[in-house]
Amino acid sequence: MGSEMKVPTMAELFAAGKQPEVLFWVGCAGSFDDRAKKITKAFVKILNKANVSFAVLGTEESCSGDPAKRAGNEFLFQMQAVTNIEVMNAYEVKKVVTTCPHCFNTLKNEYPGLGGNYEVVHHTQFLKQLLEEGRISMQGGKFKGKKITFHDPCYLGRANNVYEAPRDLIKKLDAELVEMKNCKSRGLCCGAGGAQMFKEPEEGDKDINIERTEQALETEPEIIAAACPFCNTMMTDGVKNKEKESEIKVMDIAELIANAEDL
Repeated sequence: MGSEMKVPTMAELFAAGKQPEVLFWVGCAGSFDDRAKKITKAFVKILNKANVSFAVLGTEESCSGDPAKRAGNEFLFQMQAVTNIEVMNAYEVKKVVTTCPHCFNTLKNEYPGLGGNYEVVHHTQFLKQLLEEGRISMQGGKFKGKKITFHDPCYLGRANNVYEAPRDLIKKLDAELVEMKNCKSRGLCCGAGGAQMFKEPEEGDKDINIERTEQALETEPEIIAAACPFCNTMMTDGVKNKEKESEIKVMDIAELIANAEDL
């Protein structure tokens, strides 16, 4: 991650007898996908700026098990989940924040049944909380007056009813939030959920991500905001398909906040 970024591990803090305020669950995408790593870095920048005491599991973090479960491999899911739960419980983790709605949903709703009980928040909720507590301040900066449309991730929106946190943050940037015709509880999937991210689409007239990108482009945005690494990939691919990548950016909410002030 570069020498300039402070990213302590739970093992380091635990050895020093310290307990962080929050465990940052990075997730597979945020750890390994080159595009998603930028979201991870933006979020870490904000955490450091806000003086949040946090740690990551590092090499002790394994896949949350979401892709296995959604693809129907319950056995593999439970193996992955139980491994993670044992690690987190050993560190006495209480609160988890993650930039991935799939990890968020799985840790929040599936882990309790396997002995993993934590307060789990999505990074948009956490950022909104930091803002309300005055730990970060936001001036519109370079996004003031920009037209931004927000794509609701399925596992954040319809699965967990988190609609307002990301939108509140966009409005705080003094940007113009423009809604797609399918938004909030009527949102449309980016096409990656349910482990579809890892396979080719079935035969059909049009890929889901193209349909969703077309809905986004109808709002004539300068930026398509996302809050999920999978959604980011699918919307970016859609924008490239329409040859609009030079004029329309796809950015995570954390990147918007980190870049607004050039943290």
